[in-house]
Amino acid sequence: MAVTVRIPTTMRPISGGTSTVQVEGATLGAVLAALDVAHPGFAERLFDESGALRKFVNVFVADDDVRYLDGLATVVPEGETVSIIPAVAGG
Repeated sequence: MAVTVRIPTTMRPISGGTSTVQVEGATLGAVLAALDVAHPGFAERLFDESGALRKFVNVFVADDDVRYLDGLATVVPEGETVSIIPAVAGG
């Protein structure tokens, strides 16, 4: 199941500068694991020591925040878009 992952500007050096990456995966966890296999370095930026998504990284499947869905178990339909959006702080 090919899905598109949108890469934020701050993480594009890991993906070789590309803004989107195509990977396979039926769940968000599988998609992010495939992303790290294709472009090593994403896992350390996305996951904490326990394997959970870091608090400052927001991930969306289509337009839905996975924190309000099933987290890493969220089903990602074929052809869907996963967006990684780092939290922005400041004032």
